[in-house]
Parts: sequence; C-alpha cells; structure tokens
Amino acid sequence: MGVAYDATTTSIEEAPLGADRPVSGLADELVDHRFKALPPDAEGLTVGALAAERRNLFTDGFTTPVLALSAERVEHNLALLETYAERHGLAFAPHGKTSMSPQLFARQLEYGAWGITAAVPHQARVYRAYGIRRIFLANELVDASALRWLAAELDSDPEFRLICYVDSVRGVELMDEALRAAGASRPVDVVVELGAGEGARTGVRTEAECAAVADAVAATGTLRLVGVAGYEGEVPKASAERVRDWLDRLVALAVDFDRAGRFASGEEIVISAGGSAWFDAVAEVFAQIPELSAPVLKLLRSGAYVSHDDGHYRHLTPFNRVPEEGELQPAFRLWAQVVSRPSAEQAFLNAGKRDAAYDLDLPEAQVVRSGRDGSVRPATGISVTGLSDQHAWVRTEPGAELEVGDWVGMGLSHPCTSFDKWQLIPLVAADGTVTDYIRTFF
Repeated sequence: MGVAYDATTTSIEEAPLGADRPVSGLADELVDHRFKALPPDAEGLTVGALAAERRNLFTDGFTTPVLALSAERVEHNLALLETYAERHGLAFAPHGKTSMSPQLFARQLEYGAWGITAAVPHQARVYRAYGIRRIFLANELVDASALRWLAAELDSDPEFRLICYVDSVRGVELMDEALRAAGASRPVDVVVELGAGEGARTGVRTEAECAAVADAVAATGTLRLVGVAGYEGEVPKASAERVRDWLDRLVALAVDFDRAGRFASGEEIVISAGGSAWFDAVAEVFAQIPELSAPVLKLLRSGAYVSHDDGHYRHLTPFNRVPEEGELQPAFRLWAQVVSRPSAEQAFLNAGKRDAAYDLDLPEAQVVRSGRDGSVRPATGISVTGLSDQHAWVRTEPGAELEVGDWVGMGLSHPCTSFDKWQLIPLVAADGTVTDYIRTFF
C-alpha cells in the first residue's frame, strides 16, 4: 500500500509501507528547535497537528529563511516521469539520494516505481526502516558491517530484494568474504557496472575486465549475477552521440553475457542506466534491446525530477529536446528576508550556504514580497552575487525596489544539495497554505 494523496488539500497524509515505521508515523514527531523556520509558537505540537492548522507560509509565524516545496509542482513531476517511463517501456527506480524523504518515496511507489535507488548503505537503511522492499544500490558495497546488515535483512524478509553494483574482482572477493562470515543464506543480486569511459567515475573500463568480474561472481556462492548497469551522466565530454555509443556498449555487454550463459537463471535480466540529463537517450537505446534468454528489466534511475530546479537541471533536462513529452516544473523556492540595505546597489538577505544549494549555481532571485503590504512583484533588477554562511549578497540595479523587511523568493539549482540542508520542509499550495511537512533523513 502506498500513500493516500488528497488532490483537494494537496497534502501527503498516509503511507504505510509495511514496516515498523510507517510513513504516517512521521506526523507524530514533535515540532521543536531541530527544524528550521517553523513557527516558534508551534513548539510542542506534532507535525500532524501543525499541518492540520493549514497555516499560511507568509502570515502565520514562519521565520526566515524558509524553504518551500510546491505541492502542485511536486505532484506534476511525480506523474510526468512515471508516465514517461511507462510510455517507453521502462521500469523506474528513482534515485532516493535526491530527497531522502520516505514520504516522497511512498508517492513514487504509488505511481508505479519498481523500487528506489540508493548510493550508500545509510540510505538503504533508511529505505528499509520505512519498508522499501526493492532497492537498487548504485555502488559497489564492500563494507563488511554493511554487508552483515544486508545479509540479516535478506534473511529476515523473503520479499526484500537488493541489487548492487560490482566493478572489480577484489570487490567481489570482499563481498563474498563478508557475506560468508555473516552466514548469509540468500545470495545478493549484483550487476556488473560498465564504466562510462577513461577518466570517468566508477565502473569496469573494458569488456574483458567485465568478463573477469562476472567470472569472479560466478565463483562465489554468495553473489548472483543478474545484469549490467552504469551511469551515462559520467561519459566524458557527454554529447548525444557519445552517450548513445556508451549505452550501445552496455546493451552489447548484456547480449554477450547472455549468450555466454553468465547470468543466473531467473525471471529477468537487469539492464539499468539513466540519470536526469540523458533519460531520453536511455529510452531510445533500450527500446532496441534484442530478445534475450529471459525478459529484460529496463531500469531507469532518474532522481532530480521530483523537485526539478531553476538552474542546472532546467538546462539539462531531456524534455528540452523532446518538449512534446512534457515539461518538469521547478518546485523549490527559498524565501529570505532583506536584513540590510547598506547602499542603493547592495542588499543582504538572511539566507546563505547553510540554507541554499550553491555547488552548481547561485540562487536566482525571482519575486519580492513586500514587507509592508504583502504584495508580490517580479524581482526585476535584483540578483544574488554570492553567499556567505548566513547571508546572500544581492546586487540591485538602478530603480530596483527593495527595502529591509521585504521577502525575496529565490529559485535554486541542484535538488540534491537543496533537500539536504532542511530536515522538515513545508509543502505549500499555490495560495501559500502549508498542507504538510516533508521529512528528510541525511
């Protein structure tokens, strides 16, 4: 069972996933000093009780800076990517590292996601705490403690499945050693990670080395080779042609492995790729996968789409190339207040590196809400030029209207480093009503 979503209230209300910690239980957490920007007079309320009050973000006690997530735009994005995957015959395991929010995971699963992708053991533990039964771990897992935990999870839940990268013979040896020491009774499903090229990130560089890793897996009793995978976003000097060439290599590797009988006998062969910048190329190439000895699970792993952004992914999204397929909508807006106006050309806001993503692009000033009467206007002639820990440096052009006390709404670039700065994020309807709070676990 997934989350119950009320389109009228734009509120995430229920999400029992069959675990000891149902997502609905997050509503019982107490509001206190741990959570930035929440109204001081809400101290001691539960999150659910505060959500039920349906306070207004601007007039009902929230302090600045405050990060807001658009309820309508999140819902639009969730629906769009799942529809896209279904249209192109792709299974979908969105990367959970973007939000680390069990509430959003539950929504993704309700929309039909196959499972959730993780990058590190901590993330997988969070997923399991909230009942996620299919996890794709897009990394080689060689931590003995984490492998002991994984063995215990697999033993305790027959319905739990985790698929993990392998990209070296040594890694396979370490995994096998740790799983045998843990007394694992179920093998761990693995996929050989094909590197995106010389100078790219992780992954096996050549097909011959891929075969050696596959042979190492076959020599164990603790691992089971079920497919191949990789990340096309790491292709050096990525272009449509280069990305498609690498995806063709990935598919050819799967075909060769299948012909050689390298995959464990099972119900499916896994072929996985797909970040947030090239999923159109993945869909195109995966549509040409030939018939193999077992059905193919074509697994897409995009994650940033949940909130999209006003910078990096706005420029990179494949929907710019295929606009007829739809359009993602940026869902984050960071509101900060003008706390200093030392000159006609300069102002300072009370949000900085602790509050806003800045690793790819600076925040983008979009609107100004008057501190006098609450009217909203475009942030014409206003730009963020830098960030300190707790201040945004703002340059104002001649004639730009901005004074101490005004609120500035900013778009952000890179969702992954926006979510991770906020433990509890107001989910806000278009009229400013806060309908829920999104809990994150970083």
